[in-house]
Amino acid sequence: MNAEQFQRQTNVSRETLELYQIWYNLLSHWNKKINLVAHSTIHDFWLRHALDSWQVVGLLPKSTKTVLDMGAGAGFPGLALAISLKNIPNAQITLVESNGKKCNFLRTVIRELGLPAKAVQERVENLNSTKEHQYDVITARAFAPLPKLLEYSLPIWSDKTTAIFPKGENWQTELDEARKHYTFDLTTTKSQTNDQAMILQVTNLQRKAGV
Repeated sequence: MNAEQFQRQTNVSRETLELYQIWYNLLSHWNKKINLVAHSTIHDFWLRHALDSWQVVGLLPKSTKTVLDMGAGAGFPGLALAISLKNIPNAQITLVESNGKKCNFLRTVIRELGLPAKAVQERVENLNSTKEHQYDVITARAFAPLPKLLEYSLPIWSDKTTAIFPKGENWQTELDEARKHYTFDLTTTKSQTNDQAMILQVTNLQRKAGV
């Protein structure tokens, strides 16, 4: 898949496509110095990374303004969500990443693209629930198994929170394990980039009593 094919499949505007292109150019440059994504996937950016992240955009609740991307890495899907919310008043995307060099990359992309986002160098397990740490959407891609993602999410969960987690071919195994420890409502959406993958939307998260 190339940029033009990505645009045809997603129907993004020319302006949005240009933002993705700048992101790709920066990623290609930085990836020569630090390991942001596997070198074997950088040339498949438009399918493996851009489209895989973009498909999360369509699952955002309509009222979404605040998003947390846990273990943000190279910004998938957090930067894609920031691009989609760029012109939404008071939108704020928080990308949490423990690696300082990756944080510097994220801050560079945020600055160059003028996105409503910030990169925070922190371990996600250190986030605590405050007024500043409450989000409409929590997301993460290729960061941790579902039970661990729910464990990280619970301290910053609110009644309005939806978690959106793209998951690979082991999604059912992870889901079965998560249900041993948590109760939640679930909606699944088939991935557009992998027939064996699924995007999980979690609401009403609670830890099971006595677990």
